[in-house]
Amino acid sequence: MKLKFVILTALLFGVLHFAQAQQSNLTHKDSLNHTLNQYYKRNLKVFQQNSTLKDIDNIFELFTDDFTYVHPKYGGIYTREDLYNGYKRNQDNRGYDGSVVDIKIENIIYGLNAITVSKRFITKHEGKRVEGNEQMALFEFKNGKISKIKEYW
Repeated sequence: MKLKFVILTALLFGVLHFAQAQQSNLTHKDSLNHTLNQYYKRNLKVFQQNSTLKDIDNIFELFTDDFTYVHPKYGGIYTREDLYNGYKRNQDNRGYDGSVVDIKIENIIYGLNAITVSKRFITKHEGKRVEGNEQMALFEFKNGKISKIKEYW
């Protein structure tokens, strides 16, 4: 009788531990996905003609203090400050004209504190929505914030 009780208790704890581990994984994945979606949503707002400096600041709230942006094709490694100044310069020069109307996520691969994304910019051209080329990016996270973005396009 004691053996049955011990086995049932062990089995119950095992099932509870497994369920908790599954819930933790979903919570982690959901958290990363939420931050990623916020990043793209806030960028889309900045890309509009009437965006403000506050819109840029909203993007940077998602980044760690030691954030880096890596884009080998366009100059290499940028610090948080470099990237912020680039956003601001583009906004000041009216580089954000509203031509980007959406960002379509094609595929996501989740890892431990990382996400790889395949996405396309959707632009407006002569009144029609046009899908851009597929682009890949790796996002790394620390404490729920984006610590690095590396573009592979």
